[in-house]
Amino acid sequence: MSKTRILFLLLFALLLAARLCHVEILWAEETLPLAAAQQMRAGKVLYRDIWFDKPPVAPVLCRVLGGEAGWLLRAAGSLYALLCCWIAFAFARDLWGEREGRWAAGLLGFFLIFDFPSSTIPLAADLLMLAPHMAAVWMAWKRRPLLAGALAGVAFAVSPKGLFVLAVCAWWAPSALLIAGFAAVTGVVSAWMWSAGALAGYWDEVWRWGRVYAGTTFVENPVGNGLVRTLNWAGFHAGIVVAAAMAWKEISARWVVWLGLSVIGVAAGLRFFPRYYFQILPVVVLLAARGLAQAPLRSWRAYVPALLLLVPLVRFAPTYFTAARGGEWRDTAMDRDSRAIAAKLKGAAQPGDTLFVWGYRPEIYVYSHLPAASRYLDSQPLTGVPADRHLTQSAPVEMEGARVRRGELSRTRPEFVVDGLGVYNPRLAIGAFEDLRAWMANYREIARSGQSVVYQRVR
Repeated sequence: MSKTRILFLLLFALLLAARLCHVEILWAEETLPLAAAQQMRAGKVLYRDIWFDKPPVAPVLCRVLGGEAGWLLRAAGSLYALLCCWIAFAFARDLWGEREGRWAAGLLGFFLIFDFPSSTIPLAADLLMLAPHMAAVWMAWKRRPLLAGALAGVAFAVSPKGLFVLAVCAWWAPSALLIAGFAAVTGVVSAWMWSAGALAGYWDEVWRWGRVYAGTTFVENPVGNGLVRTLNWAGFHAGIVVAAAMAWKEISARWVVWLGLSVIGVAAGLRFFPRYYFQILPVVVLLAARGLAQAPLRSWRAYVPALLLLVPLVRFAPTYFTAARGGEWRDTAMDRDSRAIAAKLKGAAQPGDTLFVWGYRPEIYVYSHLPAASRYLDSQPLTGVPADRHLTQSAPVEMEGARVRRGELSRTRPEFVVDGLGVYNPRLAIGAFEDLRAWMANYREIARSGQSVVYQRVR
């Protein structure tokens, strides 16, 4: 059996084992796509009947996978991560050789395991863009601009940051065919949404709300915060940062532009969440693969990056044992609370009952399997306060639109209402909004947990 085949068998085993440790956990970035997928399964249309503030690939993929938490979702995540590793392998192999390809696959697989679980485990937008991002630049390097543009279009259907992928490809392989490929995929996606009556909702929810969201930040010193977080990322990824620096002779203008545009993608919105750094991972991994492949086996240039890989290994390996044992740790506290609330709802619900969840707790829909009474699966568009800050801050980024949407909510009649935000931030509790008080007067509290309150409609 070849070294490459052995490597990929080992990678798949490790990727699968790591993700199966999280089979009983849902992470925040995957909860809304899963909840949307369940509503789509019931016949609702994304953007028209379901308010969703990101491009469509993540919920559509979750719908294909059944829209459920569990082993199938985690197995699919393992296969997707393996696909990313294969693309890295093939790109590096075509650039330099099979040795570099194996290094690229192995390094990418390592960091798709030993990083923050909230970033690496969910099949969410930032991770889902990794494969089309790498594949698009690979095709641009191979001078196949039509395919590169189409793959950049796929990346754009995953995340607005796919525009940076298109820009990289335009630098590597400028061609009208690149734009044609991008336009073809984007046109197909737009036509699908138009045919479903969802195009206006897509524009409003993804682009208008997204512009408002990206135009504000909850951090007092976003530039300083970005610098600190980028240095932290470089520290945890020092193994590949050092190895990439060892390949300095390979760093032409194309690589500098790719890295620079990717850094801009990370910085867009000035939030610098760990998952955003998937944007720069491909270029760093590929250069690191070249640096390590060129290093003499028993030289310091091989040993130093290998030793630095112990940093993320030691930091993140214990989290898998904690997750596999069902242990309690701070990162999963909200998920555990959501499971407890879902169990209470299941015990009280009758066939035909519907649910509305206040806060950013879409996993309660997923765990309870109750239909949504409203097209709003979280309260961001109703409070005007984005979820990245609403646990501690209350200043809205939008007021009039949120007021109109609350009026729409007040015309629904869910059997159950869960306030999953008020315990964290009483100023944003559902009862704190004057225009919802008359509506909430029709409900009485029937249960609560440490972080949530359940209300049922009074008959």
